[in-house]
Amino acid sequence: MNIIKNRYIYFLISLLVIIPGIVFLILNWVKIQAPLPLAIDFTGGSLLEVQFTGGARPSVEEVKSVFLEMAPDAAPVIQSLGEDAYAIRSKTIDDATKGKIVATLQEKTGITIDVLTFSSVSPSVGAEVTRAAGFAILAAALFILGYISYAFRGVEHAFRYGVAAVAAMLHDVLVVLGVEAILAYTLGWEADALFLTALLTVIGFSVHDSIVVFDRVRENSHVYRRISYETLVNHSIVQTLDRSINTQLTVLFTLFALALFGGDSIKHFVIILLVGIFSGTYSSIFNAAPILVVWENQEWKTWFRKPAETSSL
Repeated sequence: MNIIKNRYIYFLISLLVIIPGIVFLILNWVKIQAPLPLAIDFTGGSLLEVQFTGGARPSVEEVKSVFLEMAPDAAPVIQSLGEDAYAIRSKTIDDATKGKIVATLQEKTGITIDVLTFSSVSPSVGAEVTRAAGFAILAAALFILGYISYAFRGVEHAFRYGVAAVAAMLHDVLVVLGVEAILAYTLGWEADALFLTALLTVIGFSVHDSIVVFDRVRENSHVYRRISYETLVNHSIVQTLDRSINTQLTVLFTLFALALFGGDSIKHFVIILLVGIFSGTYSSIFNAAPILVVWENQEWKTWFRKPAETSSL
């Protein structure tokens, strides 16, 4: 199996997956002046989740009318949770206002209302969380670059392994951001703290799988000293292919089951994680290791020439 031979096709597939996400990031910016709509975890505000029992759930318009009656400047955004509950995101309201909203709703509808969740985040805390999230991703990229360069110090051009791992990681980040942008634009999803958790988890999985391939390249470099670097990398990918796919499939099956049966409250988190893990599996096999070959051959000098035939081990 010669995977490396078709490396530019894999790069093109990645590009075709990333471009629609970038388009929707731009569309979101045109629509709301931000690439992604941010939840109250980042912007500040209140989240109220209520469940209606003992009767039919009132319409969104009825709930919104009561909300605005008690808090005219709250700008509530109401999202259905199953058949009998709503999640209401708004500008910050205090506990007393929340109590009035629930009591008035109960009085007007005659339906028992249970408050599932009520939380408020101030705008300053939200801004601090946003800065911390950006710093966390930047710090993770720098740490990964430094750690892999150090861990592979025994092989030639160890720095390239770190750069290739970070490039694959950025690929996965772009894929996840793109999917989030598409879902935000079409379904109104907001990026919240769980989205950030999923994104950081994807980064970890992406690098983990890349290191498995790189480690096999390192081991094989001491065994197969007379073959070309391109053949060496391809052989290493083939050797780890079953392990990578089988390992990631067990995770993907679990996440897929959670996406189907796990409930609305974690669906956003699980779907983003599902997309990110799939992307991480792809990028570690079809992007990270091929980047090493492109760099070793300095192929940017011959991109407009016919590539040489690659032999299989």
